[in-house]
Amino acid sequence: MANKVAQDAFNHLIGDLRATHGDNLASVVLYGSAATGDHVELHSDYNLLIALQRITPEDLRQAQAPVREWQRLGHPLPVYFTFAELNDAADVFPIEFQQMRRARRVLYGRDPFETIHISNENLRHQTEYELRSKLIQLRRLYIPASVSAQKLQDLMSDSLTSFATLFAPVLMLSGAEPPLLKREIVDATARRLSLDGQTFERIFGLREGGDERALDDREAHELFTSYMAQIERVIEAVDRLEAMGEV
Repeated sequence: MANKVAQDAFNHLIGDLRATHGDNLASVVLYGSAATGDHVELHSDYNLLIALQRITPEDLRQAQAPVREWQRLGHPLPVYFTFAELNDAADVFPIEFQQMRRARRVLYGRDPFETIHISNENLRHQTEYELRSKLIQLRRLYIPASVSAQKLQDLMSDSLTSFATLFAPVLMLSGAEPPLLKREIVDATARRLSLDGQTFERIFGLREGGDERALDDREAHELFTSYMAQIERVIEAVDRLEAMGEV
């Protein structure tokens, strides 16, 4: 949950938004790691979704002052939707909306995710697309990173959090309820799909500073080889869901 400094910032922003948008402001939702306790100070963002009854250029211009102050504190721009758009866009943003729905805290107004329907078919399609896109990017980045163990370690550490986010819909598609924390999501996915969980654990250990001894070149390349193989197995599992009609 957010600390007192963050809560004061939320309260100040909500006050400004209410003064700016009036009755047009329907809800303000905190989503992501800050809403689940997986937040890392100075590294994680406070992500906000602001839902209005209507959105015109004038409504967005009016938001300039409160949003500028929010950005001055180092936070990203909020995401603006109308209530109607949230329902209409569930078929094209199933992963994002599932992530918001699973890890959210309503700071003001109504909960916009109570009535959103997300189909497994759309969720499976986007999940496979995102996984394959990130695997392609991982292969590309391996080429320059392969010159040193440290660069490989950084690549694995940085990319695992992105894959961990995508493992949550993989669990849902396989009939399991995902945990909230990324490390637990990865562990649950490894057990569900019979992956080599030690590979992910080693990378998390390196990311979090738990491994005191740095990897040498041979160990770094061996760990990356296993890491990429586990990602490929996850993609194969998601692809099989379509072939077996399990969406």
